[in-house]
Amino acid sequence: MAQLLYRLGKFSARRAFAVIAIWLLLISTAGAAALLSGGKLGTTMTLDGIPSQDLATSLQETFPEAARASGQVVFHKADGAEFSMAEISGISAVLSSVKALIAVDDVADPFVTQATLDGQRADLAAGLVAISDGKAEISANQASLDAGQDQLNAAKSDLEAQAQELQQTLEAMFANNAPGTDQVIAGLAQIRAGLDQIAFQQIELTSGQLKLDAGKTELASNEVQLVAGEKLLGTANNFRTVSVDGQTAFATIYFDQPTGQLDEVAASEVVALIEAQTSAGMQVEYSQSLVFSLDGLLGIGEIIGLAIAALVLAIMLRTFIGAGLPVIAAITGVAISAAITFALSSVIEMTSTTPLLGIMLGLAVGIDYSLFILNRHRRQLKAGVELQESIGLANGTSGNAVVFAGITVVIALLALNLTGVGFLGLMGSAGALAIVVAVSVALTLVPAVLGLAKEKVLTQKERAVRAATGLSSTPEQVYELEEANASHKPVFANKRPWVVIIGVVTVLMIVAVPALSMRLALPDGGAEASDSTAFKSYTLISEAFGPGTNGSLVAIVDVPEKLDEIAELEMQAEVTERLFALDNVSAVLPGGVSTSGLDLMFVLVPEFGPTSAETEQLVFDIRELETVFPDELNANIEVTGIAAVNIDISQKLADVLPLYLGTVVILSFLLLILVFRSLIVPLVATGGFLLTVGATLGAVVAVYQFGWLSEVLGVTQAGPILSFLPILLIGILFGLAMDYQLFVVSGMREAYVHGKSAKDSIDSGIHLGRPVVIAAAIIMVAVFGGFAFSHITMIKPMGFGLAIGVLIDAFLVRLLLVPALMSVIGKAAWYLPKWLDKLLPDVDVEGAKLERSRSQA
Repeated sequence: MAQLLYRLGKFSARRAFAVIAIWLLLISTAGAAALLSGGKLGTTMTLDGIPSQDLATSLQETFPEAARASGQVVFHKADGAEFSMAEISGISAVLSSVKALIAVDDVADPFVTQATLDGQRADLAAGLVAISDGKAEISANQASLDAGQDQLNAAKSDLEAQAQELQQTLEAMFANNAPGTDQVIAGLAQIRAGLDQIAFQQIELTSGQLKLDAGKTELASNEVQLVAGEKLLGTANNFRTVSVDGQTAFATIYFDQPTGQLDEVAASEVVALIEAQTSAGMQVEYSQSLVFSLDGLLGIGEIIGLAIAALVLAIMLRTFIGAGLPVIAAITGVAISAAITFALSSVIEMTSTTPLLGIMLGLAVGIDYSLFILNRHRRQLKAGVELQESIGLANGTSGNAVVFAGITVVIALLALNLTGVGFLGLMGSAGALAIVVAVSVALTLVPAVLGLAKEKVLTQKERAVRAATGLSSTPEQVYELEEANASHKPVFANKRPWVVIIGVVTVLMIVAVPALSMRLALPDGGAEASDSTAFKSYTLISEAFGPGTNGSLVAIVDVPEKLDEIAELEMQAEVTERLFALDNVSAVLPGGVSTSGLDLMFVLVPEFGPTSAETEQLVFDIRELETVFPDELNANIEVTGIAAVNIDISQKLADVLPLYLGTVVILSFLLLILVFRSLIVPLVATGGFLLTVGATLGAVVAVYQFGWLSEVLGVTQAGPILSFLPILLIGILFGLAMDYQLFVVSGMREAYVHGKSAKDSIDSGIHLGRPVVIAAAIIMVAVFGGFAFSHITMIKPMGFGLAIGVLIDAFLVRLLLVPALMSVIGKAAWYLPKWLDKLLPDVDVEGAKLERSRSQA
């Protein structure tokens, strides 16, 4: 490998213009592909295979209207007055214009929605009064019918008694041939006429009773519906779209695109139209989904980070070309990898944050990798090595280390695909692409520019010394010269190893303590910058309607067969009451019934925000109902929403973390055995990494979850940690930690190979490698730290975590703890069984064979 890279470096230096032209062509091609491919980045992260996401996906079929992309627009009167009729009409007119946009499917006018809710409550109250009046009327009518029936019964009994008495009298008269029978017969006829009249009246009474019974049945049916309606409105009583004080209202914009695929152009059209047509005195804010953009990716923080990196290079290298070359190389690599990633978004669905990891890593790693080769080249030039020979040697030695360092990072990033989390695997792949391009740039473009720069990478004084010394040094002579000029004073970690070990381990374990309380979630509007419209929208809604309105939950109840209208209403009422009875529920609304009639939707508004512990517990409580619904209601229930997705993603990542860590550690461990030809050094490297990860996660939790130093770092609202950040940090920091392990320990191994004792090789390796490692670490911290002040919520904790992780790993672990451990271990650190030594190929990462061959040439 070293020989191949040596020849590649010399070729690039000799054919500098051709190599530069190839890279310019690559930039142009990648840029054209990005512009012409029609790539599009999504705004929402989805994870298939988890219950909440599967349910959300199924809504596209059962409840297509609920699966539409949406965003909220908040209107607020900052002057303390209620909305006037003119302002309400103006807002409604603006929303009507928004509804006319091609990409907009529907608009929920807050004033119309609130009026409908108020009207339903008024109708319900009137209906309940009518039911009460109807009951009273039916009761009075029933009493009247009962009294009439009693009178008829009494009259009938009286007439029947009279008829019986006359009949007996008539029979006696006939038996005795008594006179006056005609009068008795006439009396009987009169009585029968009376009974016929009573029979007729009985028919009327019976008819009246039947009508009254029908009225009772209708009233009972209406009462069932009204009682169910009362329950439904009771559970929805806290839901409003216009605040009680009449100063805040929120409209919901529904798009004709599915959730998670909202086009940025469509959202921007809505925002632009509302901004243009809303009166000047009205405060208007927009939710995250309407204003998310990657515009201004390189903000002031990122620019300051790059400026610090350039300043470090200028101080270290003291030449304009030397300081500028690593930055230009990094930007070249980032431009190509980012353009390729965006072009691929036309055929691969990816989120807006997918290219960002590659940009962060590409900038930091691109500068460092170029610096390692440039620094080696400058050292050789100062020692008197011929220009092109020096470029080839730098490429074959430091470039060889760069290749293996890049491989460890690529392994860690590509292994993210093992998690089964699609967007995380894509981020890892995009980052790996950036690393591959950065390594390629460092191995070809950097040597080409060095060939054109000739000796201008040295200061005038260094060039003068070189001219006076002449061109006679071989690689072995360069090493001997550097050894002679280097400090031979033992480093502190070698003098006081136990003090360092105990001190560093204690400090890192203390810093790691907050990680034990880590909570995970996806960020909501409350995590945005305090001056952003997304944060203001979140805050206004929280203050006027409750924080839970920013992230409602959706529950789906499925029944085995379609219910009739009354049964369906009673089921909705029963479910809403059960859901409303759970802790931390502000309101429950029926969301509709699927066309098949087998699925009923319910919208829950929690009392607390979407990332709060209370709302997470509410999700668990809803899922507990799955155990009782089948038996008690002959139905099943599922839940989705931000909190549900947070829980499911966290569980998914927790399940795959052992596989991911095991794969990365094993592969990198084998690679480090190959590089250092030792079993102990890879173990030391891995142990140090675990301390780095613990302390890094502890620092992230302290800042972003506990809120420590939040004002300094621009953390608007403390809350849970980005759900996939831990696994992302673990993967990236492992790769970067192995980079620094390689650059620090390879110098020790080089000294050990040249015959120094185990202890002396530690001092030699640290003295020779420390300046460039410190500079490289500061550059990485500056670049990553710049992203910690990004306006993009998901990028801020990534930037901070990587910056603090590199700071801890480079300065505490690699430059202090690792040398101290190796000092204690001694010569055994370089032990490798002979049988294994014979099996392993000699990769010559330090380029020792190359140096010997060039010294003999």
